[in-house]
This record gives sequence, structure tokens and C-alpha cells, in this order.
Amino acid sequence: MNLLSSRAEEPSRASVRRDLAERIFSTSAQLVGVCLTVIGLFRVVFELKNINSIADNLMAIDALVFLGSCLLSYLALRSIRAERSLALEQAADLVFLAGLGMMVVVCALVAYELI
Repeated sequence: MNLLSSRAEEPSRASVRRDLAERIFSTSAQLVGVCLTVIGLFRVVFELKNINSIADNLMAIDALVFLGSCLLSYLALRSIRAERSLALEQAADLVFLAGLGMMVVVCALVAYELI
């Protein structure tokens, strides 16, 4: 196997970035749906138990964070300029990680009945 053929088989940086943006886009869109489902479940449980919590409000904010990540990754996919696409993809990645972190915190607070 020579050096030229192994380099030809490697994915280009542009295709790797595009693949990452596509994954962020689809996963963040799915997590928006998860957040909305959890909000609905919270509302049902809170109504049955006659309690009030800020957990559903926090999940609504988290859904908006994931929506922001989804929009940034969509813009990265649609961008023609490589520099802009990379910047948007990095922003989408950071926002996505913030959303995941927030989701974990809310789940922990609910699990330990702190909120």
C-alpha cells in the first residue's frame, strides 16, 4: 500500500466537519423532541400530585438551547465559505454540549427531588 492511496482513502477535513455538523443537527433536533416530551410528562405528574416545580421551565429553556444548536449546525451545513462553516459548527458544538450539561443537571435535580 503506497502513501498516495492511503491518503486518498482518508476522509477530507471538509467531509469530517460536514459529518459532525449533520450529527449535531439531527441529534439536537431529536433532543428538542425529548425535552418537549419530558415537559409533558412533568406537567401530568405535577397535576396529579398537586405540586409545582421549576423543572418543566428548565427543560423548556434546555429545548431552546438544543434548538439553537440545531439552527447553528443547519447554518453550518448551508454555508458556502469554509471559515464561516467551521465557526458555526464550533458554536453549534459548544451550544449542544451546554444543552447536554443542562439536561444532566435538571435530571439530577429531579432524581434527588431537589426541585
